[in-house]
Amino acid sequence: MMKRTIFASITLLSCLALATAFTACKEEPKDTTKPIIELIEPEDHDKLLIGDETGVHFEMKLSDDDLVKSYKIDIHNNFDGHSHTRDLRHGDDKTKPFTFNKEYTVNQRNASIHHHDIKIPANATPGEYHLLVYCVDRSGNESMVARTIILSTDAPGDHHHDHDHDHDHDHDHE
Repeated sequence: MMKRTIFASITLLSCLALATAFTACKEEPKDTTKPIIELIEPEDHDKLLIGDETGVHFEMKLSDDDLVKSYKIDIHNNFDGHSHTRDLRHGDDKTKPFTFNKEYTVNQRNASIHHHDIKIPANATPGEYHLLVYCVDRSGNESMVARTIILSTDAPGDHHHDHDHDHDHDHDHE
């Protein structure tokens, strides 16, 4: 009788160990879905005012099926016709090409972003620039949206368009 009890116990423990091993080996499905970027402002080919101290009106919505980890804004000149390998001088010695490169932490599934962090200095060289927004989710999937913007000394100030929704003025990105 004792042998039967020991054999039953060993058999039961073996089955439990095998079940645990097979369960532990199951992989979770890999997240391959890229986050969604809905860039609202600035719009493609918007003219932005050089020297505007209030900053560029930047607005977008981010979403992901899991979690948006971060986003990055990259603005650089397009004076060389879409080649991103050289930084050519354009304009006179009193101006210099404008660049902006900043990453923000989100850590939310959905986020409404609204800020005026992009300040174009008065000595920025007027012309065509690229505005790129990159968004990365928790799994490392990345999306990108590109816009062409024009930096100008005669662009209308306060570049807010009328929208029928509220802005998230308190969103902290740092």
